[in-house]
Amino acid sequence: MKTVRDMKTVRDSKEALRDLGRHRNVSDRIMKAIGDYAVDPRAHANNVARLSGSTASRLRVGGFRALLEESDDEILVTKVAPRGSVYD
Repeated sequence: MKTVRDMKTVRDSKEALRDLGRHRNVSDRIMKAIGDYAVDPRAHANNVARLSGSTASRLRVGGFRALLEESDDEILVTKVAPRGSVYD
């Protein structure tokens, strides 16, 4: 079982915070999914995939995608957008 000490720290970039502000109707759901993933990566294993040609990953939350940069102890949320426009 994971303890609080094993949990990764989640940080948001300015762009990600701006994106979440634009999509307030789903921002709580997205942040909860990211928090769950930080505690236990297996919780969203089916919804996380590495992006080809990049070190980033994407977390799928309904019709939205959150782009993540991960290290051993931290998750940086770089962008949050609807599925069709997140990769632009």
